[in-house]
Amino acid sequence: MQVKCGRLIGCGAALADATIVAMWRRRDIFLVVCLLVSAAKVSAQQLSVADGIRVGEFYRLAPVIEDRIWPEWSKTPAPLLLISADSEFLTHYPDVPADFKLAGGGFYVRPRQFPIHLEATFPAFGPLAVIVIGEPQNTASKTSTSWLVVLMHEHFHQLQDGTPGYFDAVANLGLSRGDKTGIWMLNYPFPYAKPEIAQSFGQLRDLLLKTVGETDPSSFRKDASEYVAMRRRFFAQLSSDDHKYLSFQLWQEGIARYTQIMAAEAAASYKPTAAFAALPDYESFDVYAKRARAETLNELRSVDLMKAGRGAIYPFGAAEGLLLDRLNPRWKDEYFTHLLSTDALFVAAP
Repeated sequence: MQVKCGRLIGCGAALADATIVAMWRRRDIFLVVCLLVSAAKVSAQQLSVADGIRVGEFYRLAPVIEDRIWPEWSKTPAPLLLISADSEFLTHYPDVPADFKLAGGGFYVRPRQFPIHLEATFPAFGPLAVIVIGEPQNTASKTSTSWLVVLMHEHFHQLQDGTPGYFDAVANLGLSRGDKTGIWMLNYPFPYAKPEIAQSFGQLRDLLLKTVGETDPSSFRKDASEYVAMRRRFFAQLSSDDHKYLSFQLWQEGIARYTQIMAAEAAASYKPTAAFAALPDYESFDVYAKRARAETLNELRSVDLMKAGRGAIYPFGAAEGLLLDRLNPRWKDEYFTHLLSTDALFVAAP
């Protein structure tokens, strides 16, 4: 008996009861088990309705808000790999790898290889950067609206990676120490736990928060000048490599978190599809936008460099982006001309 796996979606429902009984009577237990396992695998390779709605909403939201945040961001391709418990679904990728099979609806599927909690962007299948992300419930996002905004964070990494000269600039930092995987970006031995570095970082963080929150124009200018000077002194404490690494991470991850805040706020007036709004974990973009900035600033207030390590870079760099908005509203015009460092953007501050 030859059964095509593609016909077994829904496990036992795809086989007639009479067929199973007949096979059982022939004691062909092994074949029955093989068929049911095969059916389960095929079933697992179907994109869930909720996942399809979420991914579709991302491709609807991004064109509405991206160019309002970064000039010509909409020209950046946005391929995405969604990781479910058993499978990975690839979409919007121009040259689909051979191990993926057509799943319908613009998706291709293969058995899961990446961790289900991943939220990352990297050239997974070649030069083009791909958003590789788990389902909301398995990631730090937890809910659909937050997850969609995190996708904008990851999509900004695609804009960074697609900038001419980006990968050469990263290589020229000379920080990989032989690592070809890119993992060095996560585990570079920055002296987070060095007491004098942690103490200076804490002082710089406090002044950054004070400056960003200052509403009086005269006091803001004073605090901003003091911040730029203190920032320069802080970086002067670091070795050349440590300076390059921290500058790179602030440029890349800090500004990506800033962009996440901007995306949340830009989406405040966005009207989602009825299907997305009907998801059980849906939260209105307006409500989410009202707390997105405060959540990052509150995270920064409590961050301890010794304990948080690289995690401190995200809220700190985001707050610096908010500060740059006030120091120089046109700073984004210069951001990509100073690859891998925001240092130059603070030189001309008042």
